Amino acid sequence: MFRILVVDDDKNTRWLTQTILETEGYQVLCAKDGEEALALLDREYIDLVVLDIMMPRMDGYAFTEALRAVNTNLPILMVSAKQFPADRNRGFRLGIDDYMVKPVDEEELLLRIKALLRRARIASERKIQIGDVTLDYDSMTVSRAGQSQTLPQKEFLLLYKLLSYPGKIFTRIELMDEIWGQESNTGWETVTVHIGRLRKRFEGWPEFEIVSVRGLGYKAVKKV
Repeated sequence: MFRILVVDDDKNTRWLTQTILETEGYQVLCAKDGEEALALLDREYIDLVVLDIMMPRMDGYAFTEALRAVNTNLPILMVSAKQFPADRNRGFRLGIDDYMVKPVDEEELLLRIKALLRRARIASERKIQIGDVTLDYDSMTVSRAGQSQTLPQKEFLLLYKLLSYPGKIFTRIELMDEIWGQESNTGWETVTVHIGRLRKRFEGWPEFEIVSVRGLGYKAVKKV
């Protein structure tokens, strides 16, 4: 059972969020500010944090900064009434994983939490399983039906990135920055070349497909 920490100074918001999550089968712990949340994290194992920004003693930004200094992997979903891009961007720069504006849609909240927990599992296990296909980050191999092939590093990283976020559209620039680095002198057309190689390599595989989204970029589609 996943354990989620809800950090919010508003008692009614804590209660409502806890009720929503417990109904979905999660175990929920609560804290009313960042200091209390950090103290609780010293004692308890937590899989994900749902975090408000505006709180006394230690706000959400300060909590995120303090947590990221010692734990870079714990997923943080920031949920706040602050809706300006500057507020959202500040959170991402400090290390949050996702951001929602209050009032939140309950179904969307649960979907985002499920996505974050799935990505966290992928990050910790360093493997992606799609039907009979296994991507192993440590060996940079793709295995299926007892056969394994080792991919060139950039091809593997590109495929791993896309399949870590099935359905999410990535622009060529985003993929360039992520895989080749912002300082790379390689042009974005390199992404197109590597996508072509991956499509040829896995042509006919029924488990997934790399789809071009006209004018935007690429996404991976899981079919199992």
